[in-house]
Amino acid sequence: MRTELTPLEARVIGCLIEKEISTPDQYPLSLNALAAACNQKSNRDPVLELSRSEVQDIVDALMKKHLVTDRSGGVGGRVTRYRQRFCNTQFGNLSLAPGELAIICELLLRGPQTPGELRSRASRLAALHDVSEVEAALRDLAAREEPLVAQLPREPGRRESRWMQLFTGEAPPVAPQSAAAPRAQTRDERIDGLEARIDALQDEVSALRQRVEALAGPDGAED
Repeated sequence: MRTELTPLEARVIGCLIEKEISTPDQYPLSLNALAAACNQKSNRDPVLELSRSEVQDIVDALMKKHLVTDRSGGVGGRVTRYRQRFCNTQFGNLSLAPGELAIICELLLRGPQTPGELRSRASRLAALHDVSEVEAALRDLAAREEPLVAQLPREPGRRESRWMQLFTGEAPPVAPQSAAAPRAQTRDERIDGLEARIDALQDEVSALRQRVEALAGPDGAED
């Protein structure tokens, strides 16, 4: 059975997956780090302003669902850090290939996106060489016995449909598209891809800044 998440639980899970891949030396995350990741202004939609106590409540709910676990760390074992058990762990049945995991992570963090946007944004988490590779992964995720993603109806003015994750709700029906041969990207798709690459670069800068700040002071000093 597919895991059901609230939008805020999806944000926390997405952040834990993202940081596990992008900054493994800082993972698992302290509550401070997790709150900062949830409220990050880059690569998040919507941008949130969750308090530490709100994030703690979300984490506690996820721990009751056995989707997050904690452990002590830091000096004297006084800093509690959190890791996800949502997928690719010995505690659950959900297993995703690296590209699929990167796509799901971006959908959890940023909501519905086109394959072009996903290709640019998810490439920081896994090797995704072109849009057709993302489209193939999306079709595989949608074709599972318990679908994990769904294609949304095409919006007016858009040439490419967006896709959403299904952990936080079902998608509206959309007429199936026939399997097409690989095609050249449209101008709109290229623009979407360039905008997504800018977002991804901003996120990388943010991650590097967090690493510098972490190196500047003792581990867990603010926890």
